[in-house]
Amino acid sequence: MLKLKWLWAVCFAALIAWSGLAFAQAATPGAIKTVKLPNGEEVCDLTGEWDTMIENYGEWAKFGSYPNAYKIALEGSSFIGTRLQDNGPGRRVGSLVFVCGLDKSGFKNVFLITGGGPFPCKGQISEDGNKIFLDLENKARITMTR
Repeated sequence: MLKLKWLWAVCFAALIAWSGLAFAQAATPGAIKTVKLPNGEEVCDLTGEWDTMIENYGEWAKFGSYPNAYKIALEGSSFIGTRLQDNGPGRRVGSLVFVCGLDKSGFKNVFLITGGGPFPCKGQISEDGNKIFLDLENKARITMTR
């Protein structure tokens, strides 16, 4: 009976070790998740929920800095970002924050949506695809982290 318990314990431990190895391979560092656009091009997959820090500076410094969370979805060939938290008038849950296009080299166009309209801004994605930086010159910096 004691041998049977040890056999089950060894099998259980082997199963746990194998599962851990499978998950470790799926989350290999440097492996960037990609998505195929309608034109057939594969780009970094930005979809999902992102922790976000908004830092207003320059002309918009009076609005301060604050956290939020954004949800990014793929619509056609464009990624769209919407708010998941309220941050005051005009900044309600579900409101559009940005629209961007991607190619293999990164952002090809990014528009930040505010009460003043859409503003073209600069965008950058980290090498591992887990951070996004948007900068609307002399107005706002947005950092998103998975």
